[in-house]
Amino acid sequence: MKKLVVLMLTVVLFLGLSSLAFADGVLKVATEAGFMPFEYVGEETGELLGFDMDLIRAVGEVLGLEVQIDNISWDGLIPALLNNNYHAVIAGVTITPERKESVSFSNPYFESVLTVVTKKNETNVASLDDLTGKAAAVQINTTGDFTASDLYDEGLLKSVSRFDTVADAMQAVMIGAADVVIVDLPVAEAYLEANPTAPLKNVGAVSANEHYGIAIHKNNGQLLEQINAALAELEKNGTYDEIYGKWFGASASETN
Repeated sequence: MKKLVVLMLTVVLFLGLSSLAFADGVLKVATEAGFMPFEYVGEETGELLGFDMDLIRAVGEVLGLEVQIDNISWDGLIPALLNNNYHAVIAGVTITPERKESVSFSNPYFESVLTVVTKKNETNVASLDDLTGKAAAVQINTTGDFTASDLYDEGLLKSVSRFDTVADAMQAVMIGAADVVIVDLPVAEAYLEANPTAPLKNVGAVSANEHYGIAIHKNNGQLLEQINAALAELEKNGTYDEIYGKWFGASASETN
């Protein structure tokens, strides 16, 4: 019975999408693959891997569409979407009021929080309040960047250096060009796990929770509805928990 329900939903979703220029049966998606474990380039195969990549491919399966994912610059994601080069963007994009002015977002699919990464021998940083006089490194136009900008405007941070990737921001701290990185906690944990010899640590959660969403053009309301329906189906049939467990070692329900 469950297989029949899923099949019926897939047919309904695909028919609903038939007027949205999917004549080739392809959902075109943009990402920025420098945000492990959400999206990154596999060293051996060059394949785009990560939680977001598995999730959007699963969404495509529910919709009956092939998913084509392009890895482009972070700064180019929203402009490319607004230019109708892609149907959707998934890249650990936090839903913010400012971004909602430009694009629509799916229902939240992941809850995250910011952290601060420092040198291992740093003992005086445990929160954002401890960053007075520090030089911060961030990935440009992320919530870490927005938070750093606010701290700089408040006179707390000495400076903010912006980089295209999280790895470049981490490198800035390792070589002494910056004191801290402000970044999403799951990303910091994944980076440190992948680079165990890096002389860095994170200090745990330092902000209120934030939520990631799939960005879609404001004029594509029908696709928004179908992606939300697909996400709901993936949660209902257990696929979301399987993907979550693959990348974070537990089901989403166990960590919430």
